[in-house]
Amino acid sequence: MLSRKLFLASLFKDVSQIFVEFANEKLAGKTVTFIPTAALPDKLDFHIKYSKELLSEMGLIVDELEISTAAHSDIENKLENNDYIYVAGGNTFFLLQEMNRSDAGNIVKKQINAGKLFIGESAGAILLAPDIEYAKDTDHPLAAPLLKTFEGLNMIDFYPVPHYKNDPLGEAVELVISKYGTKLPLVPFSNSQAILVTGKEKKII
Repeated sequence: MLSRKLFLASLFKDVSQIFVEFANEKLAGKTVTFIPTAALPDKLDFHIKYSKELLSEMGLIVDELEISTAAHSDIENKLENNDYIYVAGGNTFFLLQEMNRSDAGNIVKKQINAGKLFIGESAGAILLAPDIEYAKDTDHPLAAPLLKTFEGLNMIDFYPVPHYKNDPLGEAVELVISKYGTKLPLVPFSNSQAILVTGKEKKII
């Protein structure tokens, strides 16, 4: 728990400079396991391409890992051996379904606990919450027909609510806050903000 280093974004391209400062080390030549899986149901190809280019411009070597189709040996190898883990945005329910089905979720948890820097964008941030059911108004659960539980990776003790006051999800986000604001420790944050978690400390920038 004490060695955890998490960078949670709504929209990575708007906070990439904050990430460079948070990483606080030379990025050139480092490898990042890039998981685009959540983007599949919504076909966010352009968004994925842009994020990968942004990481490459920082000098990172982007090693893509599509967990919905990859062999278990590839999942294990890339998550364990690359320097960083990046989980892109999209449909949180589909992402969790594939994390559970492929066992990638357990490997990600081990790597986070071992101190590997994790970058979670939108769905990739929600994934770390204790439970993802609260995201039903911003994502479609029907994209994950094989999902048996809403239990998230439980790597944080709060519930990130990305795209706060940002279109096109602004209204859906307000609905989530009105439904769960008194029941769960929600942390709404906008596209221009990031949640930085170091050990047990978290701050929004």
